[in-house]
Amino acid sequence: MIKLRQKKYNMNIKPIKTKKDYNDAIARMEKLWGAKSRTPEGDELDILATLIDKYEEEHFPIEAPDAVEAIKYMMEEKGIERKELEKAIGDKSKVSEVLNRKRELSKRMIRSLHEMFGIPYEILMA
Repeated sequence: MIKLRQKKYNMNIKPIKTKKDYNDAIARMEKLWGAKSRTPEGDELDILATLIDKYEEEHFPIEAPDAVEAIKYMMEEKGIERKELEKAIGDKSKVSEVLNRKRELSKRMIRSLHEMFGIPYEILMA
């Protein structure tokens, strides 16, 4: 019978509580990048990614865009002209007032923007 020696793998995983812990975890993750899954290194990479993600959610939150920013982003990404917004918002002056933050979106506008352009309700109502 042949006995294979198993290499011991020592993971030094701990919660990320400080900026130093975070930087250390990022550095370790970079060293492990590309590790095969279902290996000790791959498991460590998965755990570090989870811990880093949790730390970033708490310390570097990404706020959702407001309705006007979402509309402008959608216009830029999809090449939509102001004229096309008139179908959802109303006449040219209403479109201008909304985009310049001088008029709030009405329920009808929100529903139309969602249906026509796929902007999520949660963003339009924020």
